[in-house]
Amino acid sequence: QVQLVESGGGLVQAGGSLRLSCAASRSGFTIYAMGWYRQAPGKQRELVASITSGGSTWYADSVKGRFTISRDNAKNTVYLQMNSLKPEDTAVYYCNKWPVPRGNYWGQGTQVTVSS
Repeated sequence: QVQLVESGGGLVQAGGSLRLSCAASRSGFTIYAMGWYRQAPGKQRELVASITSGGSTWYADSVKGRFTISRDNAKNTVYLQMNSLKPEDTAVYYCNKWPVPRGNYWGQGTQVTVSS
């Protein structure tokens, strides 16, 4: 059973930056296609960025140009660099497989709160 542990969230002012990390408990897991998802209060969980096994990336229009997904397979970790944060980026952020997230891989997530 793989565990994904998200970290790096916090409270930041609009325009600030955060770097989220997603550490996998199993070596080699992050070589697969992975995604960062978020869920804001009262809204459905949505995909914000993904990275394929070959390194191709995709971003939701709402974060394009501000967020960057990357990974370090030696550390079994996927990252999400978030710049120019906006209040509407406030959400709990999760990582999981992409394009089909696995229900048993959802972790606790990491809270990102952006104040105006």
